[in-house]
Amino acid sequence: MIALSPHPQIDDTIHEALARMRCRRGALGEAFDALIDASDRAARGGKRFRPALVVAAFESLGGDLGAAPGVFPVAAAFELLHTAFVVHDDVIDHDTVRRGIPNVAGEFRRRAEEQGADAAGAALLGDAAAILAGDLLLHEAFRLIALAPVNLTARVRLMELLDEAMYVSAAGELADVENSVVDDAPHHAVLDAAYNKTAVYSFSAPLCAGAALAGASPEVTGLLERAGGQLGLAFQFVDDLIGAFGTEDQAGRASGGDLREGKRTPLVSLARESATWAQVNDAIAVAHTGPIAVQEAQRILEASGARAQMRALVDGALAEVRGVSADPALPASAGSLLRALADGVESRIP
Repeated sequence: MIALSPHPQIDDTIHEALARMRCRRGALGEAFDALIDASDRAARGGKRFRPALVVAAFESLGGDLGAAPGVFPVAAAFELLHTAFVVHDDVIDHDTVRRGIPNVAGEFRRRAEEQGADAAGAALLGDAAAILAGDLLLHEAFRLIALAPVNLTARVRLMELLDEAMYVSAAGELADVENSVVDDAPHHAVLDAAYNKTAVYSFSAPLCAGAALAGASPEVTGLLERAGGQLGLAFQFVDDLIGAFGTEDQAGRASGGDLREGKRTPLVSLARESATWAQVNDAIAVAHTGPIAVQEAQRILEASGARAQMRALVDGALAEVRGVSADPALPASAGSLLRALADGVESRIP
């Protein structure tokens, strides 16, 4: 697990943003009230990793939280950005449950059914509500940064970071879906999609946001951006390993969930290049039939060499992070933060 201690004021700022959304209840109709409530629930809980990363980067570069009230709205914006992406991602994946309870789409499907809608109508309303909830959360993320008490130079840089995170993440999500429906998606395209989906908005942008708030030099910011990209890539690859080989505790579901669902992850794309791809493909095709089939798919996938190759990619990315952390241009505390993040990603490898 990547250990960062979220500052209590992060939660307070997120709750204030959600309270502003709740203030719109009562004036725009009962259905909209339900949408605000569902959006509020979607944004609660979670590890708050991305906002904690903004704060940690700021402090590691000598920033004083007591003299910088704008840090917490910016940090909160990255949490709402993440929540919005999750809500939209559930629509793309046709998921109606998250953390064991109905998500926004699931809540509104149930709402439609209670009002007599058929299955198609319930699905339509659920998806529409989730898309709109994600849109509202995106708006709140941008609003937090637009109104944060920071100087003009920092605000322009922060808006650039959020802009880049939006575009790159959207491109990554689209490519990921396209790759999932194309049988022979090139390996480099699968890796690019994995990077774009997560690395920028989850690691590079929060680190660089902390740097912008601390007034860091372009050289220091560039180093954090480079390290953040590699951290994000390694994190995504470790997630793929967990999805295929992790324990139930690691994955939050039965082991081999990605194999049961037939997901075409970067790990599977590595296996595609092996001499045993036909066996791997056949094993994944029947993995949904039960735990014994999952175990066989795991065995054949590992025998293809894909697991070892993926581990080598993770090790290479983390080695680059640790190399950046030793750059003399970085303050010692910032280097320590990068090494701690690399250690946290490494500790998740199944």
